[in-house]
Amino acid sequence: MEWIDFINKEKKQDYFINLMKKVEEEYKNHTCYPEYKNIFHAFEETPLNNVKVVILGQDPYHEPNQAHGLAFSVLCDKLPPSLVNIYKEMESDLGIKINQDGNLDYLAKQGVLLLNTVLTVREHEAFSHKNFGWVTFTDHVIQFLDSLDQPMVFILWGSPSQKKKALLKNKKHLIIESAHPSPLSAYRGFFGSKPFSKTNEYLYENNCNEIVWYK
Repeated sequence: MEWIDFINKEKKQDYFINLMKKVEEEYKNHTCYPEYKNIFHAFEETPLNNVKVVILGQDPYHEPNQAHGLAFSVLCDKLPPSLVNIYKEMESDLGIKINQDGNLDYLAKQGVLLLNTVLTVREHEAFSHKNFGWVTFTDHVIQFLDSLDQPMVFILWGSPSQKKKALLKNKKHLIIESAHPSPLSAYRGFFGSKPFSKTNEYLYENNCNEIVWYK
């Protein structure tokens, strides 16, 4: 099975039909992110049979030249504060020095599904599409991934993501939880949580290629 098969199955459900009607109306009448063609970019970059890690975000960045369909990833030179803190923890956890842009496409290609729970947003209005139906879709994605036997790590940063733990039943998978990397909460448990080395330890123990976390 591939992502296209999963998504096509969801497309037949009433909630998804209504969801896409709302999304199309929004994109027609307002500036929204990411670009329409990149709404499902995370699934395009990380094929289903290659998923080893799932990092859950919330909704896309809502300012210009940022969101491109991968959670926490940006195409612009100015890094969002959450991504700055992710890189800081990466440096501390892995004992490296990072000097790189904000495009996390290199992680997606290695099997890290960078999934926002809401896939679209209106410009300048955070969470503006949270009630469209995206949460139902991404909950189905999470439950489907959890049903698979392939070794997988779910990284849940912040309370909204941690609520998704209730959807995860597969004892074979590893769940890593901590505070969110945003400046408001990073010092409450994100820094020092070592999610990157913990993930690689699990993958190594399960005979999977480890993630190269930095470019």
